[in-house]
Amino acid sequence: MDGRHGVADLVSLLRKAYSGELAAALAYRGHANSVRDPAERDRILEIEGEEYHHRDLVGGILARLGSAPSPAKDRRARAVGNVLAFLCHVTGHLLPMWGAGRLEKGNIREYEVAARWAVEAGRPEFVDCLLGMAEVEWEHEFYFRSRVRASPLARFVPIWAPPPPKSEIRASFERETGIPSTSPLPARGATVAVR
Repeated sequence: MDGRHGVADLVSLLRKAYSGELAAALAYRGHANSVRDPAERDRILEIEGEEYHHRDLVGGILARLGSAPSPAKDRRARAVGNVLAFLCHVTGHLLPMWGAGRLEKGNIREYEVAARWAVEAGRPEFVDCLLGMAEVEWEHEFYFRSRVRASPLARFVPIWAPPPPKSEIRASFERETGIPSTSPLPARGATVAVR
């Protein structure tokens, strides 16, 4: 960790994540409404709720950093999310599951990077929350990848490489930074307090 990323870099990354959570949540609402299986629908709606919870947590971190979300990024995210929600109704079952899994794999890494940048920016108090969100995104990716693999059409689509085991999120962070990280993600409905 060489301290090359400051608070401004962290804010920029978190603004992207904040708006990305909106796009994902809106897309998942359309995705849930497009599936027939009630268990799938319930899990996708649960994931939607977790994306909104992440948005609340990231918004709290931004406030603690003396910043705020980007309205322009949010407008763009809302448009993307609504388009994806509509497309879930016309693209069949496999494509939305595939797209969601690929998106979630990227989200894991985004929160891992944010945790490292928080340390570099001198704000280690956000690490546990950021790594906790990475762990939840890992669970999302696992779910969507399992749904893609279960599809009879799975042999016709390239499947991305799975991320490392979930335990590696914190283990790799600790190896790289020397900072222990063991706290769970704040409960749903909780926010990161603004001081």
